[in-house]
Amino acid sequence: MTRSVWKGPFVDACLFKQKKIRWKIWSRRSCILPQFVGCYAQIYNGKGSVGLKITEEMVGHKFGEFASTRKPSSSGKRASPSKTKIKQKKKVR
Repeated sequence: MTRSVWKGPFVDACLFKQKKIRWKIWSRRSCILPQFVGCYAQIYNGKGSVGLKITEEMVGHKFGEFASTRKPSSSGKRASPSKTKIKQKKKVR
């Protein structure tokens, strides 16, 4: 469900207080506004921070979309369906 239009986009109040070009952001749910374009941000993903330069294409999205919180898989891709099948017991006669 999207946020009501009359409420406007959600932006954490601490982002307006900071007048820096570089930010440390913990609020991944905040929307990126046009006045943030050209700034650098360090977005916290739960383990560390991910560096990001804000561009015009990012306006309207949320900060969390650009900092993944998941580990990459060990094989680099998803498991194939053949590996995930449950092994069936052999019938003993």
